[in-house]
Amino acid sequence: MSNHSFKHTAAERFLKYVTVDTQSDPNSETVPTTMKQKDLGKILVQELLEMGLSDAHLDEHGYVYATLASNTDKDVPVLCFCSHMDTAPDASGTNVKPIVHKNYDGSDIVLPDDTTQIISPKRYPFLNEKIGQDIITASGLTLLGSDDKAGVSEIMDAMYQMMNDPSIKHGKVRVLFTPDEEVGRGVDHADMEKLGATVGYTLDGGKPGSLEDETFSADGVVINITGVPIHPGYAKDKMENAIKIASEIVTRLPKDRLSPETTEKKQGFIHPTSIEGLLAQATVKFIVRDFTDEKLEEHEAELKKIMEEVLAEYPGSTADFVVTEQYRNMKKVLDKQPNIVAYADQAIRRMGLEPIKSSIRGGTDGSRLSFMGLPCPNIFAGMQAIHSKHEWVCIQDMNLAVDMIVNICQIWEENS
Repeated sequence: MSNHSFKHTAAERFLKYVTVDTQSDPNSETVPTTMKQKDLGKILVQELLEMGLSDAHLDEHGYVYATLASNTDKDVPVLCFCSHMDTAPDASGTNVKPIVHKNYDGSDIVLPDDTTQIISPKRYPFLNEKIGQDIITASGLTLLGSDDKAGVSEIMDAMYQMMNDPSIKHGKVRVLFTPDEEVGRGVDHADMEKLGATVGYTLDGGKPGSLEDETFSADGVVINITGVPIHPGYAKDKMENAIKIASEIVTRLPKDRLSPETTEKKQGFIHPTSIEGLLAQATVKFIVRDFTDEKLEEHEAELKKIMEEVLAEYPGSTADFVVTEQYRNMKKVLDKQPNIVAYADQAIRRMGLEPIKSSIRGGTDGSRLSFMGLPCPNIFAGMQAIHSKHEWVCIQDMNLAVDMIVNICQIWEENS
Protein backbone atom coordinates (compact mmCIF):
# COMPACT_ATOMS: atom_id res chain seq x y z
CA MET A 1 0.00 0.00 0.00
CA SER A 2 1.07 3.59 -0.56
CA ASN A 3 1.92 5.69 2.46
CA HIS A 4 1.72 8.92 0.45
CA SER A 5 -1.28 10.71 -1.03
CA PHE A 6 0.42 11.56 -4.31
CA LYS A 7 -1.36 12.11 -7.57
CA HIS A 8 1.10 9.86 -9.36
CA THR A 9 2.44 10.68 -12.84
CA ALA A 10 4.60 7.58 -13.42
CA ALA A 11 2.14 5.73 -15.67
CA GLU A 12 1.39 8.83 -17.75
CA ARG A 13 5.10 9.38 -18.28
CA PHE A 14 5.70 5.70 -19.01
CA LEU A 15 3.05 5.55 -21.75
CA LYS A 16 4.88 8.40 -23.46
CA TYR A 17 8.42 7.14 -22.98
CA VAL A 18 7.83 3.62 -24.34
CA THR A 19 6.78 5.02 -27.72
CA VAL A 20 10.32 6.37 -28.19
CA ASP A 21 12.53 3.69 -29.75
CA THR A 22 15.70 3.44 -27.65
CA GLN A 23 16.95 -0.04 -28.53
CA SER A 24 20.71 -0.33 -28.11
CA ASP A 25 23.00 -2.19 -30.52
CA PRO A 26 25.71 -4.59 -29.31
CA ASN A 27 27.44 -4.45 -32.70
CA SER A 28 27.79 -0.68 -32.79
CA GLU A 29 31.01 1.08 -31.84
CA THR A 30 29.40 4.52 -31.43
CA VAL A 31 28.64 6.19 -28.09
CA PRO A 32 25.81 5.72 -27.42
CA THR A 33 25.43 2.65 -29.60
CA THR A 34 22.29 4.13 -31.17
CA MET A 35 21.70 7.86 -31.46
CA LYS A 36 17.94 7.38 -31.03
CA GLN A 37 18.53 6.84 -27.32
CA LYS A 38 19.23 10.56 -27.12
CA ASP A 39 15.68 11.23 -28.33
CA LEU A 40 14.34 10.05 -24.99
CA GLY A 41 17.16 11.81 -23.16
CA LYS A 42 16.08 15.13 -24.64
CA ILE A 43 12.49 14.58 -23.54
CA LEU A 44 13.60 13.76 -20.00
CA VAL A 45 15.82 16.82 -19.78
CA GLN A 46 12.98 19.08 -20.89
CA GLU A 47 10.62 17.58 -18.32
CA LEU A 48 13.21 17.87 -15.55
CA LEU A 49 13.82 21.52 -16.41
CA GLU A 50 10.09 22.16 -16.35
CA MET A 51 9.92 20.60 -12.88
CA GLY A 52 12.57 23.02 -11.68
CA LEU A 53 15.69 20.82 -11.73
CA SER A 54 17.56 23.62 -13.40
CA ASP A 55 20.85 21.84 -14.10
CA ALA A 56 19.28 18.97 -16.06
CA HIS A 57 21.22 18.20 -19.22
CA LEU A 58 22.09 15.52 -21.76
CA ASP A 59 25.80 15.05 -22.36
CA GLU A 60 27.55 14.07 -25.58
CA HIS A 61 27.60 10.39 -24.57
CA GLY A 62 23.83 10.17 -24.06
CA TYR A 63 23.70 10.42 -20.24
CA VAL A 64 21.10 12.54 -18.46
CA TYR A 65 22.15 14.27 -15.24
CA ALA A 66 20.00 16.40 -12.93
CA THR A 67 19.91 17.56 -9.31
CA LEU A 68 17.08 17.87 -6.83
CA ALA A 69 18.35 20.41 -4.32
CA SER A 70 18.31 19.65 -0.60
CA ASN A 71 15.52 21.17 1.48
CA THR A 72 16.95 20.32 4.89
CA ASP A 73 19.59 21.88 7.12
CA LYS A 74 20.99 18.44 7.88
CA ASP A 75 24.19 17.16 6.28
CA VAL A 76 22.70 14.26 4.28
CA PRO A 77 24.80 12.04 1.99
CA VAL A 78 24.13 12.78 -1.68
CA LEU A 79 21.88 10.07 -3.10
CA CYS A 80 21.68 9.01 -6.73
CA PHE A 81 18.78 7.21 -8.38
CA CYS A 82 19.68 5.56 -11.67
CA SER A 83 17.80 3.80 -14.47
CA HIS A 84 18.70 3.03 -18.07
CA MET A 85 16.92 4.43 -21.09
CA ASP A 86 17.74 1.74 -23.65
CA THR A 87 15.76 -1.40 -24.38
CA ALA A 88 17.11 -4.84 -25.14
CA PRO A 89 18.02 -6.08 -28.64
CA ASP A 90 16.07 -9.30 -27.95
CA ALA A 91 12.80 -8.01 -29.43
CA SER A 92 11.82 -5.02 -31.52
CA GLY A 93 11.46 -1.66 -29.80
CA THR A 94 10.13 0.14 -32.88
CA ASN A 95 6.55 1.46 -32.93
CA VAL A 96 5.70 0.25 -29.44
CA LYS A 97 1.96 0.60 -28.85
CA PRO A 98 1.23 0.40 -25.12
CA ILE A 99 -2.17 -0.84 -24.01
CA VAL A 100 -3.68 -0.22 -20.57
CA HIS A 101 -5.83 -3.10 -19.33
CA LYS A 102 -7.85 -1.45 -16.58
CA ASN A 103 -9.26 -3.44 -13.68
CA TYR A 104 -7.59 -6.67 -14.80
CA ASP A 105 -10.00 -9.59 -14.34
CA GLY A 106 -7.57 -12.50 -14.07
CA SER A 107 -8.09 -13.89 -17.57
CA ASP A 108 -5.60 -14.40 -20.40
CA ILE A 109 -4.48 -11.16 -22.06
CA VAL A 110 -4.54 -11.64 -25.84
CA LEU A 111 -2.39 -9.04 -27.58
CA PRO A 112 -4.34 -7.57 -30.51
CA ASP A 113 -1.62 -7.10 -33.14
CA ASP A 114 -0.57 -10.75 -32.86
CA THR A 115 -3.24 -12.88 -31.26
CA THR A 116 -0.80 -15.77 -30.85
CA GLN A 117 0.89 -13.67 -28.17
CA ILE A 118 -1.04 -14.47 -24.99
CA ILE A 119 -0.04 -13.31 -21.52
CA SER A 120 -1.54 -15.94 -19.26
CA PRO A 121 -1.59 -16.18 -15.45
CA LYS A 122 -0.76 -19.86 -15.93
CA ARG A 123 2.61 -18.82 -17.34
CA TYR A 124 2.95 -15.68 -15.23
CA PRO A 125 1.36 -16.55 -11.84
CA PHE A 126 2.15 -13.09 -10.43
CA LEU A 127 -0.77 -11.84 -12.57
CA ASN A 128 -3.10 -13.56 -10.10
CA GLU A 129 -2.05 -10.98 -7.52
CA LYS A 130 -2.94 -8.11 -9.87
CA ILE A 131 -6.68 -8.76 -10.23
CA GLY A 132 -8.54 -5.46 -9.96
CA GLN A 133 -5.42 -3.47 -10.80
CA ASP A 134 -4.26 -1.90 -14.07
CA ILE A 135 -1.83 -3.69 -16.39
CA ILE A 136 0.17 -2.18 -19.25
CA THR A 137 1.32 -4.40 -22.13
CA ALA A 138 2.56 -3.87 -25.66
CA SER A 139 0.38 -4.81 -28.65
CA GLY A 140 2.07 -8.10 -29.57
CA LEU A 141 4.68 -7.05 -32.14
CA THR A 142 7.29 -5.50 -29.84
CA LEU A 143 8.62 -5.56 -26.34
CA LEU A 144 7.06 -3.01 -23.97
CA GLY A 145 10.18 -1.36 -22.61
CA SER A 146 9.36 -1.49 -18.90
CA ASP A 147 13.00 -2.59 -18.59
CA ASP A 148 13.87 0.07 -17.73
CA LYS A 149 11.48 2.84 -18.72
CA ALA A 150 9.42 1.87 -15.69
CA GLY A 151 12.40 2.83 -13.54
CA VAL A 152 12.92 6.04 -15.51
CA SER A 153 9.25 6.99 -15.10
CA GLU A 154 9.30 6.26 -11.38
CA ILE A 155 12.38 8.36 -10.75
CA MET A 156 10.86 11.20 -12.76
CA ASP A 157 7.63 10.99 -10.75
CA ALA A 158 9.50 10.87 -7.43
CA MET A 159 11.47 13.99 -8.35
CA TYR A 160 8.21 15.69 -9.33
CA GLN A 161 6.54 14.78 -6.03
CA MET A 162 9.45 15.94 -3.87
CA MET A 163 9.89 19.11 -5.90
CA ASN A 164 6.24 20.03 -5.32
CA ASP A 165 5.88 19.01 -1.67
CA PRO A 166 8.30 20.86 0.64
CA SER A 167 7.01 18.87 3.62
CA ILE A 168 9.01 15.89 2.29
CA LYS A 169 12.43 16.49 3.79
CA HIS A 170 15.40 15.19 1.81
CA GLY A 171 19.02 15.88 1.10
CA LYS A 172 20.53 16.52 -2.32
CA VAL A 173 19.43 13.93 -4.85
CA ARG A 174 21.13 13.25 -8.15
CA VAL A 175 19.37 11.70 -11.13
CA LEU A 176 21.31 9.58 -13.63
CA PHE A 177 19.76 8.06 -16.73
CA THR A 178 22.14 5.90 -18.75
CA PRO A 179 22.26 4.53 -22.31
CA ASP A 180 23.45 1.09 -23.43
CA GLU A 181 22.91 -0.87 -20.21
CA GLU A 182 21.39 -3.74 -22.16
CA VAL A 183 24.62 -4.21 -24.14
CA GLY A 184 26.87 -4.01 -21.08
CA ARG A 185 28.12 -0.45 -21.58
CA GLY A 186 25.73 1.44 -19.35
CA VAL A 187 28.28 3.29 -17.23
CA ASP A 188 31.31 3.22 -19.54
CA HIS A 189 31.20 7.00 -19.88
CA ALA A 190 29.46 8.03 -16.65
CA ASP A 191 31.20 11.06 -15.14
CA MET A 192 31.47 10.10 -11.49
CA GLU A 193 33.11 13.37 -10.47
CA LYS A 194 30.29 15.36 -12.02
CA LEU A 195 27.72 13.04 -10.50
CA GLY A 196 29.12 13.71 -7.05
CA ALA A 197 26.96 11.17 -5.21
CA THR A 198 28.02 8.90 -2.35
CA VAL A 199 25.10 6.43 -2.29
CA GLY A 200 23.18 5.04 -5.26
CA TYR A 201 20.12 2.94 -6.04
CA THR A 202 19.24 1.48 -9.42
CA LEU A 203 15.56 0.90 -10.20
CA ASP A 204 15.85 -2.13 -12.43
CA GLY A 205 14.04 -4.88 -10.56
CA GLY A 206 10.77 -6.78 -10.67
CA LYS A 207 8.18 -7.48 -7.98
CA PRO A 208 7.31 -4.86 -5.36
CA GLY A 209 9.53 -5.42 -2.38
CA SER A 210 12.47 -6.70 -4.41
CA LEU A 211 15.79 -5.58 -2.96
CA GLU A 212 18.93 -7.01 -4.51
CA ASP A 213 22.42 -6.47 -3.13
CA GLU A 214 24.21 -9.24 -5.00
CA THR A 215 24.91 -9.86 -8.67
CA PHE A 216 26.93 -12.28 -10.72
CA SER A 217 30.58 -11.58 -11.24
CA ALA A 218 31.13 -11.60 -14.97
CA ASP A 219 33.89 -12.10 -17.51
CA GLY A 220 33.95 -12.36 -21.26
CA VAL A 221 36.16 -14.95 -22.97
CA VAL A 222 37.23 -14.93 -26.61
CA ILE A 223 38.95 -17.93 -28.22
CA ASN A 224 40.64 -17.06 -31.51
CA ILE A 225 41.57 -20.15 -33.52
CA THR A 226 44.06 -20.38 -36.38
CA GLY A 227 43.66 -23.54 -38.43
CA VAL A 228 45.63 -25.03 -41.32
CA PRO A 229 43.99 -24.10 -44.65
CA ILE A 230 44.51 -26.38 -47.64
CA HIS A 231 42.60 -26.75 -50.90
CA PRO A 232 39.83 -29.26 -50.00
CA GLY A 233 40.66 -31.39 -53.02
CA TYR A 234 44.15 -32.06 -51.60
CA ALA A 235 43.44 -31.80 -47.88
CA LYS A 236 43.92 -35.38 -46.70
CA ASP A 237 46.10 -35.49 -43.58
CA LYS A 238 46.88 -31.78 -43.98
CA MET A 239 43.80 -29.57 -43.44
CA GLU A 240 42.82 -28.45 -39.94
CA ASN A 241 39.53 -26.60 -40.23
CA ALA A 242 39.19 -23.74 -37.74
CA ILE A 243 35.39 -23.88 -37.99
CA LYS A 244 35.38 -27.53 -36.93
CA ILE A 245 37.81 -26.84 -34.08
CA ALA A 246 35.54 -24.05 -32.81
CA SER A 247 32.50 -26.31 -33.08
CA GLU A 248 34.20 -29.10 -31.15
CA ILE A 249 35.05 -26.75 -28.31
CA VAL A 250 31.41 -25.72 -28.03
CA THR A 251 30.21 -29.32 -28.32
CA ARG A 252 32.40 -30.43 -25.40
CA LEU A 253 30.94 -27.87 -22.98
CA PRO A 254 29.14 -29.53 -20.04
CA LYS A 255 25.42 -29.95 -20.67
CA ASP A 256 24.13 -31.03 -17.25
CA ARG A 257 25.99 -28.26 -15.40
CA LEU A 258 27.70 -24.93 -16.15
CA SER A 259 25.04 -24.19 -18.74
CA PRO A 260 22.33 -21.49 -18.50
CA GLU A 261 19.79 -24.14 -19.48
CA THR A 262 20.60 -26.35 -16.50
CA THR A 263 21.58 -23.92 -13.72
CA GLU A 264 19.71 -21.76 -11.21
CA LYS A 265 20.06 -19.88 -7.92
CA LYS A 266 23.76 -19.61 -7.01
CA GLN A 267 25.04 -21.85 -9.83
CA GLY A 268 27.31 -20.27 -12.43
CA PHE A 269 27.73 -21.04 -16.09
CA ILE A 270 29.81 -20.85 -19.28
CA HIS A 271 27.69 -19.60 -22.17
CA PRO A 272 28.79 -19.36 -25.83
CA THR A 273 27.32 -16.19 -27.34
CA SER A 274 28.69 -16.29 -30.89
CA ILE A 275 30.74 -18.42 -33.25
CA GLU A 276 32.01 -17.22 -36.60
CA GLY A 277 34.86 -17.89 -38.94
CA LEU A 278 36.36 -19.48 -42.02
CA LEU A 279 38.60 -22.43 -42.71
CA ALA A 280 41.72 -20.54 -41.63
CA GLN A 281 40.39 -18.47 -38.73
CA ALA A 282 37.47 -18.82 -36.32
CA THR A 283 36.36 -17.04 -33.17
CA VAL A 284 34.12 -18.22 -30.34
CA LYS A 285 32.86 -15.74 -27.75
CA PHE A 286 31.63 -16.71 -24.28
CA ILE A 287 30.26 -15.10 -21.18
CA VAL A 288 31.26 -16.68 -17.86
CA ARG A 289 29.21 -16.06 -14.71
CA ASP A 290 29.28 -16.91 -11.01
CA PHE A 291 28.87 -15.17 -7.67
CA THR A 292 32.52 -15.41 -6.58
CA ASP A 293 35.71 -14.54 -8.38
CA GLU A 294 37.16 -17.90 -7.37
CA LYS A 295 34.36 -19.81 -9.08
CA LEU A 296 34.72 -17.59 -12.12
CA GLU A 297 38.38 -18.54 -12.37
CA GLU A 298 37.51 -22.24 -12.00
CA HIS A 299 35.03 -22.06 -14.89
CA GLU A 300 37.54 -20.25 -17.10
CA ALA A 301 40.19 -22.86 -16.28
CA GLU A 302 37.75 -25.61 -17.29
CA LEU A 303 36.96 -23.85 -20.55
CA LYS A 304 40.65 -23.38 -21.29
CA LYS A 305 41.27 -27.08 -20.60
CA ILE A 306 38.54 -28.01 -23.08
CA MET A 307 40.19 -25.78 -25.67
CA GLU A 308 43.61 -27.35 -25.07
CA GLU A 309 42.22 -30.90 -25.28
CA VAL A 310 40.59 -30.15 -28.62
CA LEU A 311 43.71 -28.45 -29.96
CA ALA A 312 45.80 -31.48 -29.00
CA GLU A 313 43.98 -33.30 -31.79
CA TYR A 314 44.99 -30.60 -34.29
CA PRO A 315 48.79 -30.25 -33.92
CA GLY A 316 49.16 -27.65 -36.66
CA SER A 317 46.58 -25.26 -35.23
CA THR A 318 46.83 -22.65 -32.51
CA ALA A 319 44.46 -20.64 -30.40
CA ASP A 320 44.58 -17.81 -27.92
CA PHE A 321 42.36 -17.48 -24.87
CA VAL A 322 41.50 -13.89 -23.94
CA VAL A 323 39.64 -13.06 -20.71
CA THR A 324 38.07 -9.61 -20.23
CA GLU A 325 36.58 -8.53 -16.92
CA GLN A 326 33.01 -7.27 -17.33
CA TYR A 327 31.68 -6.60 -13.82
CA ARG A 328 31.95 -7.92 -10.29
CA ASN A 329 29.52 -8.88 -7.53
CA MET A 330 28.44 -5.64 -5.89
CA LYS A 331 27.92 -7.38 -2.54
CA LYS A 332 31.66 -7.00 -1.88
CA VAL A 333 31.17 -3.24 -1.75
CA LEU A 334 27.71 -3.08 -0.18
CA ASP A 335 28.64 -5.29 2.78
CA LYS A 336 31.07 -2.56 3.85
CA GLN A 337 28.21 -0.04 4.19
CA PRO A 338 25.22 -2.05 5.44
CA ASN A 339 23.02 0.98 6.09
CA ILE A 340 22.59 1.49 2.31
CA VAL A 341 20.61 -1.72 2.00
CA ALA A 342 19.12 -1.39 5.49
CA TYR A 343 17.52 1.97 4.67
CA ALA A 344 16.01 0.55 1.48
CA ASP A 345 14.69 -2.37 3.53
CA GLN A 346 13.14 0.10 5.96
CA ALA A 347 11.63 2.12 3.10
CA ILE A 348 9.92 -0.98 1.72
CA ARG A 349 8.59 -1.99 5.14
CA ARG A 350 7.25 1.52 5.66
CA MET A 351 4.82 0.80 2.80
CA GLY A 352 3.58 -2.37 4.49
CA LEU A 353 5.53 -4.64 2.15
CA GLU A 354 7.89 -7.45 3.06
CA PRO A 355 11.31 -7.00 1.41
CA ILE A 356 12.19 -9.75 -1.06
CA LYS A 357 15.93 -10.32 -0.82
CA SER A 358 17.52 -12.14 -3.74
CA SER A 359 20.63 -12.41 -5.85
CA ILE A 360 20.57 -11.24 -9.45
CA ARG A 361 21.58 -13.85 -12.01
CA GLY A 362 22.90 -11.03 -14.13
CA GLY A 363 24.22 -7.53 -13.63
CA THR A 364 22.94 -3.99 -13.41
CA ASP A 365 24.51 -0.59 -13.86
CA GLY A 366 24.81 -0.75 -10.09
CA SER A 367 27.30 -3.62 -10.34
CA ARG A 368 29.76 -1.39 -12.15
CA LEU A 369 28.87 1.78 -10.25
CA SER A 370 29.57 0.04 -6.94
CA PHE A 371 33.18 -0.52 -8.02
CA MET A 372 33.41 3.02 -9.41
CA GLY A 373 32.85 4.51 -5.97
CA LEU A 374 29.04 4.58 -5.84
CA PRO A 375 27.67 1.66 -3.74
CA CYS A 376 24.44 0.85 -5.51
CA PRO A 377 21.92 -1.92 -4.72
CA ASN A 378 19.00 -2.62 -7.03
CA ILE A 379 15.38 -2.00 -6.07
CA PHE A 380 12.08 -2.88 -7.73
CA ALA A 381 10.52 -1.10 -10.68
CA GLY A 382 7.67 -3.57 -11.29
CA MET A 383 8.75 -4.95 -14.68
CA GLN A 384 7.69 -8.47 -15.65
CA ALA A 385 8.50 -10.87 -18.55
CA ILE A 386 11.23 -8.54 -19.70
CA HIS A 387 12.97 -8.65 -23.10
CA SER A 388 9.91 -10.25 -24.69
CA LYS A 389 6.63 -9.46 -26.41
CA HIS A 390 4.91 -10.61 -23.20
CA GLU A 391 6.49 -7.84 -21.15
CA TRP A 392 4.07 -6.15 -18.75
CA VAL A 393 3.95 -3.85 -15.77
CA CYS A 394 1.28 -2.97 -13.23
CA ILE A 395 0.53 0.73 -12.73
CA GLN A 396 -0.03 0.28 -8.99
CA ASP A 397 3.39 -1.39 -8.69
CA MET A 398 5.00 1.58 -10.43
CA ASN A 399 3.34 3.91 -7.95
CA LEU A 400 4.71 1.82 -5.09
CA ALA A 401 8.21 2.26 -6.53
CA VAL A 402 7.73 6.04 -6.52
CA ASP A 403 6.71 5.90 -2.86
CA MET A 404 9.77 3.76 -2.10
CA ILE A 405 12.13 6.32 -3.65
CA VAL A 406 10.58 9.08 -1.56
CA ASN A 407 10.77 6.92 1.56
CA ILE A 408 14.47 6.23 0.98
CA CYS A 409 15.17 9.95 0.67
CA GLN A 410 13.22 10.67 3.86
CA ILE A 411 14.92 7.89 5.82
CA TRP A 412 18.39 9.13 4.88
CA GLU A 413 17.37 12.63 6.01
CA GLU A 414 15.88 11.32 9.27
CA ASN A 415 19.06 9.40 10.09
CA SER A 416 21.52 12.21 9.25
